[in-house]
Amino acid sequence: MNFGNQTPTIVVLKEGTDTSQGRGQIISNINACIAVQEALKPTLGPLGSDILIVTGNQKTTISNDGATILKLLDVVHPAAKTLVDISRAQDAEVGDGTTSVTILAGELMKEAKPFLEEGISSHIIMKGYRKAVSLAVAKIEELAVDIDISQEGGRELLERCAKTAMTSKLIYKNADFFVKMCVDAVLSLDRDELDDKMIGIKKIPGGAMEESMFVNGVAFKKTFSYAGFEQQPKKFRNPKILSLNVELELKAEKDNAEVRVEHVEDYQAIVDAEWQLILDKLEQIEKTGANIVLSKLPIGDLATQFFADRNIFCAGRVSSDDLNRVILAVGGAIQSTTTDIKPQHLGTCEVFEEMQIGSERYNLFQGCPKAKTCTLLLRGGAEQVIAEVERSLHDAIMIVKRALQNKLIVAGGGATEMEISKHLRDYSKTIAGKQQLIINAFAKALEVIPRQLCENAGLDAIEILNRLRMAHSKGEKWYGVDFEIESIGDNFAKFVWEPALVKINELNSATEATNLILSVDETITNKESSPANAGMAPPQGRGRGMPMQ
Repeated sequence: MNFGNQTPTIVVLKEGTDTSQGRGQIISNINACIAVQEALKPTLGPLGSDILIVTGNQKTTISNDGATILKLLDVVHPAAKTLVDISRAQDAEVGDGTTSVTILAGELMKEAKPFLEEGISSHIIMKGYRKAVSLAVAKIEELAVDIDISQEGGRELLERCAKTAMTSKLIYKNADFFVKMCVDAVLSLDRDELDDKMIGIKKIPGGAMEESMFVNGVAFKKTFSYAGFEQQPKKFRNPKILSLNVELELKAEKDNAEVRVEHVEDYQAIVDAEWQLILDKLEQIEKTGANIVLSKLPIGDLATQFFADRNIFCAGRVSSDDLNRVILAVGGAIQSTTTDIKPQHLGTCEVFEEMQIGSERYNLFQGCPKAKTCTLLLRGGAEQVIAEVERSLHDAIMIVKRALQNKLIVAGGGATEMEISKHLRDYSKTIAGKQQLIINAFAKALEVIPRQLCENAGLDAIEILNRLRMAHSKGEKWYGVDFEIESIGDNFAKFVWEPALVKINELNSATEATNLILSVDETITNKESSPANAGMAPPQGRGRGMPMQ
């Protein structure tokens, strides 16, 4: 038999593995990313619409925040997931610009598509994009204006940045009220660390948005309480605060505990011993001079009444998150025993009070000496509204934080994008070859931001973009879309400001994501592995009547 002329089949990949490769694969990936971009486009800008998302477990979310929407859209396409990742990264790094970064990345891919279809290598496009983004970032750094926040009007500058971050959000109508709250919140933090986790946000349904409160300290919901709680004082000035991890309650006996006693007096002695144990603890707490006792564990009715008689406020079952923030704010330390508590273990604050907010009662610690922390109490008609207010405030707080750290700002409303676009167009005319076309395509892609802002506002995008190009060619570097007069205007003079970091991060992330998609020209999808024993015959039973082998 002659096998000489037969080529053996080489199987490298498991059967059922899906492979697709080549230029068609890149274009297919780009189309998937453009589909994600299309979903987000209507939400951009002050007149962008919100999206209502219903997840699998019927939970509804109304949002305008790019990162939130993409997180909830269950994107399964492997290439389109990169857009979800860059918007999350933008949210974590800068806080704002999550929609812009996704739209920009989608547009850069859209601009690259015709070149790929004409047969230009994806590496040439990537090289051109890298050159363009380095020029763009250099131009932003050249344009950016340094603002000195330590001066008199420093607070006003931060408020303007926060207001720009809020323009596209649900709370825009109440921006003046929330802007003050955001800036207060960030300025209450430690200047060196600026840890935004120290800003607690509590959501209380009911009431109007304007009834939201800023607490310069810590606030938490009233804990479960026993009889005698209402006799306790609810307001103190400069109290001593003791934080415990101790249960102050009479222990219930185990179900099957058996105690044999001969006389009634013996039984009384056991009961008295139990009472004496808890009373000793309570007296030790009283001797510390504390006015407020907080504990992670329950404080029972005996202890509650004991404290009420001695004008001490107590709260048991405080969540560890809240208790840790109280400790950081008022000082002291959590004690796991009531013996040997020294004065340095107690904290203090200027005012403590319990007050009614909506249908809930809240414990507020204000004017905390150690405090580099604060709490925002948010109100609103529906839970979805409060959740969106919280997301909007998170963006604004992050922007104020970045402005404090970086101090460089640029104008928003599409002004910066148009100026960079003009700069890149001018540069592309000075070079020859394919790179000229690619840098020009990058410049064209940047115009998607002002164009989409106009489309969402119902303005004539073509006319306004032409006017913007003309204004920028005459040297009006801060001209962008002005929604108040439905035309173009100097956005820097109108105080539509954003930290330069937002734009730099946006351009870098969008370009990196685009280059990542362009560099992938093959996808291998492994079929889900079946369980180890699937497909095997069941072991043969050796029942009655089967001979032994």
